[in-house]
Amino acid sequence: MNFKAALFDMDGVIVDTEPLHRKAYFKMFQHFNIEVSEELFNTFTGRTTLHICKELIQRFNLNLTPDELIQKKRENFKYLFDNDPDFDLISGVRDLFKNFQQNHIKMVLASSASMTTINWVLQKFDLEKYFIGKISGADLKESKPHPEIFELAAEMSGEDKKDCIVIEDSTNGIRAAHAAGIYCVAYKSLHSKNQQYDLANKVIGNYKEIHIKN
Repeated sequence: MNFKAALFDMDGVIVDTEPLHRKAYFKMFQHFNIEVSEELFNTFTGRTTLHICKELIQRFNLNLTPDELIQKKRENFKYLFDNDPDFDLISGVRDLFKNFQQNHIKMVLASSASMTTINWVLQKFDLEKYFIGKISGADLKESKPHPEIFELAAEMSGEDKKDCIVIEDSTNGIRAAHAAGIYCVAYKSLHSKNQQYDLANKVIGNYKEIHIKN
């Protein structure tokens, strides 16, 4: 596996914000009296908040704007982000960043999260220094599994797609990398339930498996 650039998803790959998002979403559902099943909620993984809120409005015929739903969910999330004692980096990811940096691998962040959330995470854990660029799927027209985000991330790295790898944990993200024609490493994390890894080129459970050994 030779590569010059690594394109990272964020949720479930760098930080475990999924439990925070989950709590924030369900508090928002409760606030607006929306009954969302586990089955439906699992289909939201890897998609932007805007896409999810639009689907909720359509599916439940809500007399609300996407902005009203997004605002409530974001308030809930920020509170949990600042106050949840269990919130931390995914085990081993900082060592992976150091390993890639020492070996001159360019790193780009390509997440469905809003740029606000991306910046909160980078600042909270002092990660800005590792990345040459960052892209928020919330600013793009298409959402994962569409390949747009990873095509743009590869372009941002300045490397050919064949010299890039994507590190993902969700079905939609893996599909997006596959559709972009970029080698995909799937990180099978503790909370990545009901995700499909069949389109990934490699599946790992520990970041040491992709450390570059000198």
